[in-house]
Amino acid sequence: MRSMLRVLLYSLLGLMLTLFLGCSSGQNVSPQPAPTTEVSSEAVAPQASKVKVKFKREDGTEAFSLEFRSDGAKLEGANGDELARFTVDDNQKVKVKNATDTALAYIVSDSDKWKVENADQTKELYILRRQSDGDYKFETGSDQDIYRVKQRDYGFEIETPDKVSVYKVKLKEGKLSLRDASDQTVLYTKDPLTPIALAPFGFKELTPEQQAGLAYALHRAGS
Repeated sequence: MRSMLRVLLYSLLGLMLTLFLGCSSGQNVSPQPAPTTEVSSEAVAPQASKVKVKFKREDGTEAFSLEFRSDGAKLEGANGDELARFTVDDNQKVKVKNATDTALAYIVSDSDKWKVENADQTKELYILRRQSDGDYKFETGSDQDIYRVKQRDYGFEIETPDKVSVYKVKLKEGKLSLRDASDQTVLYTKDPLTPIALAPFGFKELTPEQQAGLAYALHRAGS
């Protein structure tokens, strides 16, 4: 009987001690303040990416450059003067403008073809068509063949309808070059550019602004 009372007494004392220690621990814990986050009063403006592709002559002197931007592109002369500007609308239509913001032409992409239209968009001047075999055809707005752009192991070859070679687009060791019928370099770049985008600079029927606009449209398409 005494042993049972002793056990009950020890149990009661242990319970009281546990409750006392628990209350003491709870009183010693103070809430920690939440970390504060500092917010800058100045908004960070998104940076528009710019990539400049420099086109050089055989002797290494710069001929012109195309600066690709998030909202279009710009054609600059060797001295940095703006020669033309290219903007893209929601329908992916490229507007070609001169330095005074006057419309010169439009490049309209439609499935596997790119149309060069006049400044009023009332006439199709030229059409570049991509064929199912990967070749291209450059035609007048009335579907008259001007050039065939044939795929080659080295890049592309630009031929007349009579299969006379006039230019080659060659990619070798990171250097993309446009070469004439004598295999002399006309233009080259070591900057990233879709190979077919160099071909329009061999289309002598186009103005320099139209050439650059078509090159920009082809590069955008990743053709």
